[in-house]
Amino acid sequence: MLFQVGGQGARPTFFEMAAAQQLPSSLRAAITYSLGVLALRRPFLHKVLDYEDEFFALLMLVLETHSLRNTDASFSESLYGLRRRAVNIRVKNDISCTDSGVRIQHSGLEKHQKILSVVFLVVLPYLKSKLHSIYNKEREARLRASLWGDGDETFNDSDYLDGGDDSFVSTSGSDVEASLGIYLKKRVQKIIGACYPWVHAGNEGLSFAYQLLYLLDATGFYSLGLHALGIHVCRATGQELMDTSSRISKIRSRERERLRGPPWLKAVQGALLSCTYTVLDYSQTGLIAAVFFFKMMEWWYQSAEERMSAPTVYPPPPPPPPPKIAREGIPLPPDRTICPLCSQKRANPSALVVSGFVFCYACIFKYVSQYKRCPVTLMPATVEQIRRLFHDV
Repeated sequence: MLFQVGGQGARPTFFEMAAAQQLPSSLRAAITYSLGVLALRRPFLHKVLDYEDEFFALLMLVLETHSLRNTDASFSESLYGLRRRAVNIRVKNDISCTDSGVRIQHSGLEKHQKILSVVFLVVLPYLKSKLHSIYNKEREARLRASLWGDGDETFNDSDYLDGGDDSFVSTSGSDVEASLGIYLKKRVQKIIGACYPWVHAGNEGLSFAYQLLYLLDATGFYSLGLHALGIHVCRATGQELMDTSSRISKIRSRERERLRGPPWLKAVQGALLSCTYTVLDYSQTGLIAAVFFFKMMEWWYQSAEERMSAPTVYPPPPPPPPPKIAREGIPLPPDRTICPLCSQKRANPSALVVSGFVFCYACIFKYVSQYKRCPVTLMPATVEQIRRLFHDV
């Protein structure tokens, strides 16, 4: 048992159950992100990402099957030291897992309960993920149709029902079958797009109701799936952990005894079995540790790259030198508040962009309109290059 979260008795706390339930989705997100980063340098990994649902379902099928076979618990439940127990409320001499007055006997899982547990843990989440992706595609198609119209539709109900005899005569049988297949596929997608939100909302509502009742200690089942299977999740005692270890050793000993063939073949098969057992035994901690190690190394190198690629802060450049005053230009007055053109105090000061000198707006507008140049530097200018200056009062 790697983690021990608070609580007393054999009944797990709500937080233990919630953490065990959220672990597979968190693990999937971490694995997908890690493969996405590795695919930047190993393009062949994009093929794995293209079949993300199938890859993760196969991985969880192996882990869940091995965990249920050896520990009577799911992959995430065994990580938190939890065990699944079949419920029998008819027997009175029992070990109760709840604080209520109901007498409940817990026993090991039957074979059909393990199989159904794999279905609820692997198959149903896989189907939910596929339905969710189909729903998202259908929703995007509806959004595109609402924005751009449905002009790319090549086969619709009217074409199928009364699309004209000429079109069906001219097309071959394979084309008709392909069109019919496309039509049926689109109809199924539309049905899923219409029904999935209600099914998803009902599932989430039932899950919330069961979790709330479990939190209030009104039921011993954390989810609808556990209730349908008649399974309680309990904490594993020290004796149960020892019994599990001995049972696993006996199972593996029997499997080694079933090996047939020459001595060298038995040795090879035994080595393969030992490697398989080692990989499966350390798959729980190995996957979690590998993902955390990868994230830590990514953060470390990303921080180093950010430090190396950080822009160098240079001092601000010096201001450009003032423009040179032309010999034939108007001289500047000693007082900077005086307009060089009218020799009066500036009214509505305006700057000429090409030179930066400030004049009265009326004076500089008339001069530039007439001569198309700056009166001081004689640089070419236009009235569009006059900028009004505003002083704070």
